[in-house]
Amino acid sequence: MKLSVIVPVYNVEKFLPRCLESLLRQGMETGEYEVICVNDGSPDNCGSILADYKVKHPDIFKVITQENQGLGGARNTGTAQARGEYVTYLDSDDYIIDNAYCYLLEHFCQDNPDVLCYDKVQIY
Repeated sequence: MKLSVIVPVYNVEKFLPRCLESLLRQGMETGEYEVICVNDGSPDNCGSILADYKVKHPDIFKVITQENQGLGGARNTGTAQARGEYVTYLDSDDYIIDNAYCYLLEHFCQDNPDVLCYDKVQIY
């Protein structure tokens, strides 16, 4: 497993589908990456949305549900379950452009860095 993407989820049902859909368009094969969604006690419909994605894409999405522990707690929970060589975080009210993670792994991780920091990556 090359990459684990941790997505803390709380009260974002309006934005969550766009976030999850963007993670399906990363140009990576099943088994190369995982998406760990941590439902941090969200009171809205996020749990149902996450369940649907887990059913449709069980080899990509893992869903963990916990009582609210805040953003840091949700990230820590997801990180503890990560199996990827690299770990990254995506907020559930954001999305990532198509193929961005594939591009980052291909172009920036060739030298096996311990840490990779990035802000914007323009893909042509």
